[in-house]
Amino acid sequence: MRHVLGPLLVILAGLVAWEALHLGVANSSLPSPLETLRQMGVLLRDPTFWKQAGQTFYAFAVAVVLSTAAGITLGVLLGMKRLAGEVAEPILVNLYSLPKVTLYPLVLLIFGLGISARIAFGIMHGLIPLTLFTMNAILQLKPVYRRSAAVMGLTSWQTAVSVLLPAILPQVITGARLGVSLCLLGVLIGEMFASRNGLGYMVTHAMERGDMPTVLAVALLIAIVALVANGLLLALDRSRRPS
Repeated sequence: MRHVLGPLLVILAGLVAWEALHLGVANSSLPSPLETLRQMGVLLRDPTFWKQAGQTFYAFAVAVVLSTAAGITLGVLLGMKRLAGEVAEPILVNLYSLPKVTLYPLVLLIFGLGISARIAFGIMHGLIPLTLFTMNAILQLKPVYRRSAAVMGLTSWQTAVSVLLPAILPQVITGARLGVSLCLLGVLIGEMFASRNGLGYMVTHAMERGDMPTVLAVALLIAIVALVANGLLLALDRSRRPS
């Protein structure tokens, strides 16, 4: 019950603050929650919206799958070699600290204006955090895990799959939760900068028209999707932890 009551109270407080801010500005620049929900209903009945949403969530799904697979694999490889992990960590941290928007022209130059650029931009956001979570989790494991694998005569691949990954699964899921949110952010930013379709483009186009109800309705729908995905991963994380 507490797991449900807490989020509900946060949502209620957010709605109250939103309505108070709407009344405070006293103009149409910030639609009320009710007006935003009405516009959301309009969008959900519009086939064009679903076409745009399909473009975004296809790119998002591909980016999540690729960044998760690559992040876990790279994290395991670096974590199993302590020297490689210690050398790679500051490099990865510095790369992640770079403003990725400045790299988008390079992404466009390599991948063009199609959906591949949005997928690549999503992967750029989600890959490094998951790699760092996985790598550091393995580096911090007690030596007994690797010693046990060596005694059993396991290969490096068998050690990674059968011993290391099960031992660090909670940390991997935590990294995946962050990576999923960042992949979605990357895809949306890519659509806002250089795309003619997708929800990011839809938001940008609505802002140019001054259509704030549509902007907030799309943003709210995206937030709901992100919260649901994060909630599912959080539930998986809790189910894997000892009670």
